[in-house]
Amino acid sequence: MTDDRALPAVWRPRTTRVVAYTTAGVVVLGLAALAVVVAPQFKLFDRVLMVAFGMVVAWVLHMLARCRVTADDEGLTVVNAFNTRRLAWPEVLGVSMTEGDPWPTLDLADGTSIGAMGINGAEKALAARQVTELESLLRTRSETPDPA
Repeated sequence: MTDDRALPAVWRPRTTRVVAYTTAGVVVLGLAALAVVVAPQFKLFDRVLMVAFGMVVAWVLHMLARCRVTADDEGLTVVNAFNTRRLAWPEVLGVSMTEGDPWPTLDLADGTSIGAMGINGAEKALAARQVTELESLLRTRSETPDPA
């Protein structure tokens, strides 16, 4: 089974990444500046905690921005905020995303489903194109018979 789309294919949100990394930079720089100019009654430990808090916020934002779905010859890799799951093509039965969903859902052969946060529903046109591309790959690479 082959597909016209070159593999590996990577789908990831654009806006989420820009907003997350911009916000992380602003938070870290803002708290670092605040740690420098804060009143003298704040000790070094307090100032370090301010910067450390900014770094924790930046780490969480990075975890959200790293989300992606990658397809290769063997299957899909779904990287969500705090977990990564590798799926072989036969494990994925379908993908669905209705209007208003934050991300598509992958239906799995074991009866469960997982969200694919790497395709962001807020980016309507991009998300629709990415879901269509993923559906096309599933039709050509999955062992599930096509109902059509």
